[in-house]
Amino acid sequence: MREITLRQVEVIRAVMLRGTISGAAELLGVSAPGISRLVKHTEETLGLRLFERRAGLFVPSVEAGKVFDQIREVYKGVANLQSAIDSLQKGEEVQLSFASAPSVAQFIAARALRTIRSRYPDLYIDLNILKIEETADYLLLERGEFVIMSSAIHNPGIQNEKLAHGRVMAILPENHPLADRDVVSVHDLANDALVGIDPSDPYGRIVSRPFHEAGIDIRHSMRGRFAQTIVSLVRHGLGVALIDEFSVAEVYLPGIVRKPILEETFIDIYAVTKKDRVLSNFAEYSIKQFRKELLDAGRHWA
Repeated sequence: MREITLRQVEVIRAVMLRGTISGAAELLGVSAPGISRLVKHTEETLGLRLFERRAGLFVPSVEAGKVFDQIREVYKGVANLQSAIDSLQKGEEVQLSFASAPSVAQFIAARALRTIRSRYPDLYIDLNILKIEETADYLLLERGEFVIMSSAIHNPGIQNEKLAHGRVMAILPENHPLADRDVVSVHDLANDALVGIDPSDPYGRIVSRPFHEAGIDIRHSMRGRFAQTIVSLVRHGLGVALIDEFSVAEVYLPGIVRKPILEETFIDIYAVTKKDRVLSNFAEYSIKQFRKELLDAGRHWA
């Protein structure tokens, strides 16, 4: 049985569209003699006359009508394939689901999503906000592809990739007596109304560490569950707090003064995924954008 190659199909279609050897050669960007030889070779190989020569034109022969019908279908399928690829490249009719810790979601996520949206303008994005104890179920049940978290998740079915290394900072209300200092100490903050997150919470434990290491017993006047709540309480003059730098990574934060602390403390941000799960291109690109935005935020306060 004689087989026809994709190159032969391409040439036959070009001749069919243009009606001449020279026109087909122009369409394909090759020499006319090469087209002529390939058409002749194809007809001889198939034992079938594909074209009739009429006044210098190549007209599809009646007996090869079914061949040309199939060639049209092949190229219709190619056009549909290209359309599907174009849609996928823009993110049409696909979804990216992921989650973030509240601290990263506040400002960093929006910056990363701005770039993701410009790359994939039609991609539907489902962003969830999770606490650390919710992360394993979210990933293992495949509700989303990844989570940006401020602590590593210790679970045999989970893997962690460190994206950034940031600082814990002090935040004070504007016009606070300590606002003019270049650096503040936790000893200074301990004498003020202190707002924060329960130290038994993994995030709360990180931002409370400087007090514990300094031998200071933390006595919060108020507590919140999320970093955004702590920022709001400080902004309204209800106390001072320690918080990670990514939660306040915005150029303008009215009502808030950010200060480095003398007792340097750091926080790591991770991309957390289900072990051995193959991520979509959208997820891989998104994680890269989160890494970039986190590193840029860290350089801003360096």
